[in-house]
Amino acid sequence: MVAQQALWLELPGGRHQAVLDKALSSSKGLAFVAHPHPLFGGTMDNKVVQTLSRALVQSGWDCLRFNFRGVGQSEGVYDEGRGETDDVLEALRQLAPEGPLALAGFSFGAFVACQVVAQLWPTQRIHKILLVGTAVGNFDPAPVPSDLHDACLAVHGERDDTVALSAVMQWASLQALPVTVVPTAGISFTDNCRC
Repeated sequence: MVAQQALWLELPGGRHQAVLDKALSSSKGLAFVAHPHPLFGGTMDNKVVQTLSRALVQSGWDCLRFNFRGVGQSEGVYDEGRGETDDVLEALRQLAPEGPLALAGFSFGAFVACQVVAQLWPTQRIHKILLVGTAVGNFDPAPVPSDLHDACLAVHGERDDTVALSAVMQWASLQALPVTVVPTAGISFTDNCRC
């Protein structure tokens, strides 16, 4: 059972609806999980986002997730990743100004996580990066700094029909970033998947 705390965060995009899942023992630091595209049903309650949050909490991290601009009860309007990145940076500044941090995202959220990593590194202590279904087809995620490759886990479904595996592999190969492929899995990791 995860201890959850509902929060409201004042961020550049306005007031944001958030949840903080608390580690059951002493915390390693703060993790943030970014959700899929706001204009296509992405929310902080997405199944993959919740799974990432639970995994981080079980690994000893407090985990923050919030609805991006215009999603749920969060104020503001979608800003193509720019404003969403600013909101994440401000939330991390408020809740974990010194680190350590873990950053994760699913689809559009993985793109945002990459942008956040690029802006924080090397001044902020980033310990883990989890990129699931990275949206490289529609966005241009910042490369993962080479110093963080050992801290990064990129995961993609073999049969993801939203973001082609070949596009993710090309993006990753340009920076020698390993990708774990889940056989037969689609974008939601349930389509034809026995995981």
